[in-house]
Amino acid sequence: MSNDRVVMTEIEQSRLDWVATHLRTYLESGGAKGHIVDLTEIGGLRFTTTLLLKTVGRKSGKPRCTPLIYGDTGGEVVIVASKGGADVHPLWYLNAQQSRHVEFQIATQAFRATWREPKGSERAVVWAFMEHLYPPYKEYQTATRREIPILMLKAVEEISPFQP
Repeated sequence: MSNDRVVMTEIEQSRLDWVATHLRTYLESGGAKGHIVDLTEIGGLRFTTTLLLKTVGRKSGKPRCTPLIYGDTGGEVVIVASKGGADVHPLWYLNAQQSRHVEFQIATQAFRATWREPKGSERAVVWAFMEHLYPPYKEYQTATRREIPILMLKAVEEISPFQP
């Protein structure tokens, strides 16, 4: 598995315009719009919560902002590096691995955060929780040879909401 290959799954390719519009709406509204989305069209739930994740490009050094589905468990925010079931990790995950800190925005509030990857039985519980929030994760895991990473974010300080 090469970390440098750009690979898109069918679901990613079909949703490119939707994701770009969603990101723009989230940013331009300051988070007032875009936090909750209807993903029933692709097997998700009617009220799916999304956040914006900001990482720094590991090659470019430029900030990158990605909208992602999230859950909240035990005071930590959970995101899944599914890439639609591709056999390579999403770039945001590879970028996050280069730093102990990331930034995320939920609705109108943004935070600087540390992150960790749950292991063993904790991972199994968190994965089941995220499958409940977004059922296609189960298909994504079946479609790939890699174990899809889970990141648990712990807010360490509040920051200004992201700008477009």
